[in-house]
Amino acid sequence: MALAQAASTGSSAGVAFLVSSGIVYEIIAANCSSPQTTELNAGKRAPTLMKYVNLGLAQAAVFVAAAVMFDRRHAGPIITGGVLAGTIMYFLYGHAKDAGLGSDQPGTEQY
Repeated sequence: MALAQAASTGSSAGVAFLVSSGIVYEIIAANCSSPQTTELNAGKRAPTLMKYVNLGLAQAAVFVAAAVMFDRRHAGPIITGGVLAGTIMYFLYGHAKDAGLGSDQPGTEQY
């Protein structure tokens, strides 16, 4: 659909466009920055890593619950999206930790 055509479909098309493009940016950022640094420096980060992943998941659950409270009509998709994203990120960080601890490459951080 051309941008002009999407713009003529109503105000929700703009929101859908922003959500779609924004999620692509968020997913790429979530996969590149912290998990990559975690893998590179797992020797120092591993002892506390999952504690902060779990704290992040708890914070995310609060926001997902708030979204459900604001928009009960879409509770199913909101909860499904939150659970799916949380599960993916949990395993992504777990993989980064395991791969980093299993690597013989030096870390990039100086202490």
